[in-house]
Amino acid sequence: MREASDAEYVGLEDGVSPKSETFSKVSIVPLVFLIFYEVSGGPFGVEDSVQAAGPFLALLGFVLFPFIWSVPEALVTAELGTMFPENGGYVVWVSSALGPFWGFQQGWMKWLSGVIDNALYPVLFLDYVKSAVPILEYGLPRTVAILVLTAALTYMNYRGLTIVGWAAILLGVFSLLPFLCMGVIAIPKLKPSRWFELDLKNVNWALYLNTLFWNLNYWDSISTLAGEVENPGRTLPKALFYALILVVLGYFFPLSIGTGAVPLNRDEWRDGYFSDVGKIVGGVWLRFWIQVASAVSNMGMFVAEMSSDSFQLLGMAERGMLPECFARRSRHGTPFVGILFSASGVVLLSWLSFQEIVAAENFLYCFGMIMEFIAFVKLRIDHPAASRPYKVPVGTTGAILMCIAPTLLILVVLALASFKVMGLSLFAVLIGLILQPCLKYTEKKRWLRFSVSSDLPDFLSTAQDYRAIY
Repeated sequence: MREASDAEYVGLEDGVSPKSETFSKVSIVPLVFLIFYEVSGGPFGVEDSVQAAGPFLALLGFVLFPFIWSVPEALVTAELGTMFPENGGYVVWVSSALGPFWGFQQGWMKWLSGVIDNALYPVLFLDYVKSAVPILEYGLPRTVAILVLTAALTYMNYRGLTIVGWAAILLGVFSLLPFLCMGVIAIPKLKPSRWFELDLKNVNWALYLNTLFWNLNYWDSISTLAGEVENPGRTLPKALFYALILVVLGYFFPLSIGTGAVPLNRDEWRDGYFSDVGKIVGGVWLRFWIQVASAVSNMGMFVAEMSSDSFQLLGMAERGMLPECFARRSRHGTPFVGILFSASGVVLLSWLSFQEIVAAENFLYCFGMIMEFIAFVKLRIDHPAASRPYKVPVGTTGAILMCIAPTLLILVVLALASFKVMGLSLFAVLIGLILQPCLKYTEKKRWLRFSVSSDLPDFLSTAQDYRAIY
């Protein structure tokens, strides 16, 4: 999100902190594609929905699910992201509504969920290239490839090569273009009757819902970069709206082409199968193009997610929730301590399978979203006069009703989690509950340095001193 500069960056302990005004802001068109990469990056990873439930339910899911989940999450993000346009994002929302303890828990669970999400992208990349390079499918070569990919992309992030500006637009167009080409070529082969194939007795509901949930969430991730957006009160809501349309079409169109042009074999529909569909429809050249597009897309999603995660840690450090070292920037303007922590988590979690990663990520993400919905409603009740550059056009009752359907969906996703995923996720939550008081103890003993940035604005001045809750 930040451009490289010849200026040297120093830590907070040196008395100088880089100001956001030093860096150029992101405008609406690049922001649309940044959100696109935070949420989607293209149709890579939706194939499991067909394996789990067949073509009809897969297509229906990507039409209905956005109204149940994506729209409410995007609306909450638009209101609170413009109300608190700083890099702490959802951590600041929850802290303002529920206090710093729960704000820290929100930050911990959402950061860990983001790290788990990032562990998927090297896996997806290898799943798309393994048909061309079979040695990368199993064993030591696959492990080495994951480590090399993670290291290379982490270094790109450190150097400030995040998916922003016009580069994001070019990467997004390149990721979607082969599917537009595949759609044109596949027109003579389409058989609409294939879209309506349904077998309710053979549906893996856990895999189906987790796949939909994973592919259509993370709209709130952009909030941790809200401090980098040009005129966020106007830009962020519009960008979320346009990105929502782009994401849904980017899933539904390729899925309808793939299921309509190729005879159904549900066992073959797993992550990476779109490259095989490309070969069936257009030949080897189209398969290669889709594989390259997948590589580019996964690179973009990895770097964008790590940028969001690391700037979240920076925002928490500026609020005094984490030690000062997390607020330090490299000479490229990037939060290098946060990047190192995020990259370490990716490596540790890369041994899980695709389905396990998705389920574990969704489980933690659900807890965080529940707190976001509570914060959204509570801030409406407690601070009705606070400035909201964008406000969802509903009253308090409407705000509550808007959160009911996605909350029920959250409960279903949690209930469908396996015992292994549930156990690991609850253990991770327990770590957060212990970690926050431990950090407070180290602050009290002055073993680590904490500070609150003096540049943070006061958004709730009509009710109380916002900074006092920290």
